[in-house]
Amino acid sequence: MVDWATRRILAWRVSITLDAGFCIEALARHGQPEIFKSDQGSQFTSTDFVKVLASRQIKISMDGNGAWRDNVFVERLCRSIKYEEVYLRAYASVSEARAGIGRYIGFYKGRRPHS
Repeated sequence: MVDWATRRILAWRVSITLDAGFCIEALARHGQPEIFKSDQGSQFTSTDFVKVLASRQIKISMDGNGAWRDNVFVERLCRSIKYEEVYLRAYASVSEARAGIGRYIGFYKGRRPHS
């Protein structure tokens, strides 16, 4: 979860499923945005998640197919994680991947230079 205005990483999780649980937990922990912007991933379009947004009167904004520019900050973050961490490692397990990505995000938030 990235704050659009500050581009700050608010929450992240490596998941081996595409359920909406993390998204719902992140809303509870990090407050209610006016608009929830995402791609059309199944976790964001699930009935459970859409009901949570509707019950809180949060506007939903989803980019169209191939409209990368609508979610560019998150797309760039994901690209950095993949090319600077994930593709360079051969993780032996999901827990090892979580630990490696966690270290990278700490680096990304604190020490990595940004243009």
